[in-house]
Amino acid sequence: IIQNPKLGYQLVGFVDEASTQKVKSLLGVPVLGGLADIPTIIEQQAVDEVIIGLPESSSHDLVKIISLCEREKIGIRVFPDVFQIMASEVSIGDLGGLPLLTVRDVALQGWKLTLKRIIDVVFSAIGLVLLSPFMLLTALLVKLDSPGPVFYAQERMGLDARPFKMLKFRSMRTDAESAGPGWTVPDDPRKTKLGGFMRSVNLDELPQLINVLIGDMSLVGPRPERPVYVEQFRQIIPRYMDRHNERAGLTGWAQVNGLRGDTSIDERTKYDLWYIENWSLALDFKIMLRTLAQWVMGANKNAY
Repeated sequence: IIQNPKLGYQLVGFVDEASTQKVKSLLGVPVLGGLADIPTIIEQQAVDEVIIGLPESSSHDLVKIISLCEREKIGIRVFPDVFQIMASEVSIGDLGGLPLLTVRDVALQGWKLTLKRIIDVVFSAIGLVLLSPFMLLTALLVKLDSPGPVFYAQERMGLDARPFKMLKFRSMRTDAESAGPGWTVPDDPRKTKLGGFMRSVNLDELPQLINVLIGDMSLVGPRPERPVYVEQFRQIIPRYMDRHNERAGLTGWAQVNGLRGDTSIDERTKYDLWYIENWSLALDFKIMLRTLAQWVMGANKNAY
């Protein structure tokens, strides 16, 4: 990399657990710290990509390093001598003739990110205008159906693991979580009469078009989860926090493949990560069309 500046890389430094106390630089490039310093180094040095070069004997550190990088929107590449320990799909490339494995590639960045945001703003604005009479009627029915507010704002975790208030038409009693948060189950007694119907056809989700318009969410992306559950899932599901590298979605690749409601969080995460790493405009439109088709055909068997 140093000898080939035409590659377009600026090597900002090394991270070496064993050398931090003995060696201050390698080949004129500073040793910036140990493994625990990786998140700070990424932020301070504005790192775009991390290249992991570990001997096979140190391969147990690989998952730890990737975990430390998981909150950052950066590319991760690995030397192929630790290929056999990787559980996720990888692609093989090279850097100046040196073979590298891409563990995580960031598909949605630059002009693609801008284009996706423009589409979100345009489509959500059009949707709110066209659906406003229907949403006003729904709001009136919610008010007449049970005492309490029309909307329900619930804290969810979005882009870069930042919390935001996700809007819904209220579908449960106002004291539904008096005993603490809990998963919704079929025939949940906490639901109102109208709420059960709204949830079965996803009408309660329509106010999230407002979240899309103001930038909390996207039309398509991983569905946002509550912080209390995120903290649980990140401890047991590899790369779970990578879901927060993009905006949360009104619908997603996992949902159109039947992974919603009472389904495997692990499988949902795999679909979400595949979407993030393989994003394209065509894929977004495919997901939106499949979502619309499933809604029209009433194919939301796990919606309750």
